[in-house]
Amino acid sequence: MSKIKLMFGLLLCFGIVHAQDDITEKANKEAEKALQASTNLTYEANEELTANDFVTAEADYRRAISKSNKNAAARFNLGNAYYNRESYGEAFGRYKQAGEVAEDKGEKHKAFHNMGNVFMKQKDYKQAVEAYKQALRKNPNDDETRYNLALAKKMLEKQQDEQKNDQNKDNEDKKDQENEDKDKNQDQKNEGGDNEKKDKGEQKEDENKDKGDQGENGEDKPKENQKGNGDKKKEQEKKPNEGDQPEDKKQQPRPNQLSEQQIQNLLEAMQNEEKKVQEKMEARKVRGKKIKNEKDW
Repeated sequence: MSKIKLMFGLLLCFGIVHAQDDITEKANKEAEKALQASTNLTYEANEELTANDFVTAEADYRRAISKSNKNAAARFNLGNAYYNRESYGEAFGRYKQAGEVAEDKGEKHKAFHNMGNVFMKQKDYKQAVEAYKQALRKNPNDDETRYNLALAKKMLEKQQDEQKNDQNKDNEDKKDQENEDKDKNQDQKNEGGDNEKKDKGEQKEDENKDKGDQGENGEDKPKENQKGNGDKKKEQEKKPNEGDQPEDKKQQPRPNQLSEQQIQNLLEAMQNEEKKVQEKMEARKVRGKKIKNEKDW
């Protein structure tokens, strides 16, 4: 009885394994069939793209991609179509898909190489260097990739130098602006201090002026102590009254009057001075005019 059960179990396991193999074989056949259909659509899309029918070619590439997850060529060629139309973002996405799907190192190399080209177009030289390195790991003998890698490194170095110079320039401009603002604030501060000193000086001058018109206790000075009034009063006190002067002094000329002799002397002096002036004028007429040294242009 136990032998019968053992044989039945073995037959059952064999049947299950056989069924699984059938399913796998069927799936493989369907996958191959789908890949073939995808490949045919890719070929048609290539022909349409050659005829400059981008719209139809794009549609067939998309159909080919949807039919098979193993068709790296459809993804790669669609990426090239986008790249030639300068749609670099879409092109990069398709190249990346091609690199992930591709099983052959040659196909992976092409995908990474073209991803590097996209980065070069976008001036992302750092990423371009990494993409070209990945491509060379798949195919170290590709001279074109090696050349592109050297160019990407050179462009990256130039870009970094420009960024460094721009940063230094920005720092210098910022420093100059800070110094300018500092000088401006200092000038405003100095101007405010000068105005304050000026105001204080004027205020002190006014206070001294007010003190000059007051006594020691702050009272107003008497009129005789103010400028000119006291001296004038003293002069009047010292000056004798005209009625008290002697008769002989009344006969004398006042200080603002001249005697006859003084008038005569003054007239003679004026005549002599006029004579001298006439003589000088006659002497000038004999010598003539002075010649100018300037040239007329």
